[in-house]
Amino acid sequence: MTETLPKEQPAIAGLKPLVTTVFVPAATFGIGQGAAAPIVAVTARDLGASVAVAGLIVALGGLGAVLGDLPAGRIVSRFGERRSIIGGSSLGATGVVICLLAQTPWMLGIGALLTGLANAVWGLARQSYLAETVPLGLRARAMSSFAAMWRLGFFLGPLIGAGVILLVGARGGFLVQLVGVVLAGALMARVPDPPRKVQGGNSDHGHVTLPEILRRHRAALSTLGTGSLLMGAARASREAVLPLWALHLGLDAAQVSVIFGIGAAVDLLCSYPAGHIMDRYGRRLVAVPSLTVIGVSYLMLPFSTGAVGLTVVAVVMGIGNGLGNGVIMTLGADIAPPEERAEFLAAWRLTHDTGMFGGPLAIGLLAAVFPLGWAFAALGATSFAGAAMMFRFIPVYSPRVSPRSRVGKL
Repeated sequence: MTETLPKEQPAIAGLKPLVTTVFVPAATFGIGQGAAAPIVAVTARDLGASVAVAGLIVALGGLGAVLGDLPAGRIVSRFGERRSIIGGSSLGATGVVICLLAQTPWMLGIGALLTGLANAVWGLARQSYLAETVPLGLRARAMSSFAAMWRLGFFLGPLIGAGVILLVGARGGFLVQLVGVVLAGALMARVPDPPRKVQGGNSDHGHVTLPEILRRHRAALSTLGTGSLLMGAARASREAVLPLWALHLGLDAAQVSVIFGIGAAVDLLCSYPAGHIMDRYGRRLVAVPSLTVIGVSYLMLPFSTGAVGLTVVAVVMGIGNGLGNGVIMTLGADIAPPEERAEFLAAWRLTHDTGMFGGPLAIGLLAAVFPLGWAFAALGATSFAGAAMMFRFIPVYSPRVSPRSRVGKL
């Protein structure tokens, strides 16, 4: 079915008003995430977890995001972005404190799970806000800028974390994350909720349930959503495989943080140009190359034998991930019906976050049975499959259109 969506009246005329309300908080949040990302697997190993269990603990962060996606749409739709961010930040801070104080692997896993739950609410609230307030012609740049600022934080986070780790030990990464979550939440809580767009005078859209959304949009979610899922798996798995392979090579936590930071710097450099390409030439031109490059990096990983080789792989991964920054959020905003935007975006994020959970989980399971090299090959194949799905279905559901005319197939 082809549906012509109504024109949206943006609440802002450009990206400048978003600097202090969205982009700076995103960078602050990213600093915390970047400082903690390489430390979860290392801390799990220090607590006595096996390589397989360490991978599973990393995957619990993704599971938290998946579980959080289920109610996040209703939470944002009912309480608004501001109150949702306050609640999500409070929950996230609790999860980080548990990680910081964990004395057993299962306690660390609980903290990672709670952090993932909070991230789901935080991410949906910000995506919904941008989709509501940014005009279509700037949408990809806004989403990519949001991702770029998060990546800026993710670049600075491991470097800051490495310094704190040298002072207080490996748990120092969680200290940085705690500060980042609390400060970002405080900054974003200042932003008023945008006015809701209700189509046809219908004020009952808040009662739409997730099963109803899945049924109404099953075609898009089962096809383009599969590509989103595979991209999530490909992107999230690098946070598990890089630290685990670094430990296999005998590198310490500080070295892992520096390598993460270098990869994140390259990731950042690719983010904003990707938004320009998407707005000018369409979403497919960045989604497909992104997944292809990530797939190549996984195939390169078993051939790295030291810090230099692992850094090269991290750079290639950074290029691939940077190209794709913002594409999932942009695609979701493209096809989300305005009258039930938050609920649809929750279902859309569920596809990507399921992949983000499943990727590290698969790494943990494969590592328990096979050498890590097999897991890397599987991730490469996953990335190439995702590229194929994006190539096939992006033109169907999110064709490149001008800002004045938005016609998509739903």
